[in-house]
Amino acid sequence: MKSFFRYTFCLVLFTSGSAFAQDKIGIVKHNHIALQVADIQASAKFYGEVLQLDRLEVPDNLKAIRAWFKIGTDQQIHLLAGRTQPVVNDRNGSHFAVFVASMEKAEAYLTKLKLPFHKQVRFDGVVQIYLADPDGYLVELNEWK
Repeated sequence: MKSFFRYTFCLVLFTSGSAFAQDKIGIVKHNHIALQVADIQASAKFYGEVLQLDRLEVPDNLKAIRAWFKIGTDQQIHLLAGRTQPVVNDRNGSHFAVFVASMEKAEAYLTKLKLPFHKQVRFDGVVQIYLADPDGYLVELNEWK
């Protein structure tokens, strides 16, 4: 009987340990990034007009405090009103990156709008442009190849 309990205890330990080792959270893809902003209208204008992202419908009860935008086929940026502290980033810190069809056209467009940006060549030869949104969040542009 003693060996039965010892066997059962070992079996429970083994199966529970291996079941735990096999459990995964199961993330399958990215959905959206949420950015808290100080002025929802100014930020919505930047993401809609400057970055030319398609605006998504927001429920009526959230329209005054939210703005949602589509990036690519199924990813989004959600703007949330309420920021009270400044955003301080540099291009080596927090940012998000998006692909553009042409860096030359993107640079010409930003120059035409007289928007400040930083252009650099990454260690592997990839050209990048960094620009800040109205709150100081950095957007990195890379060319889609």
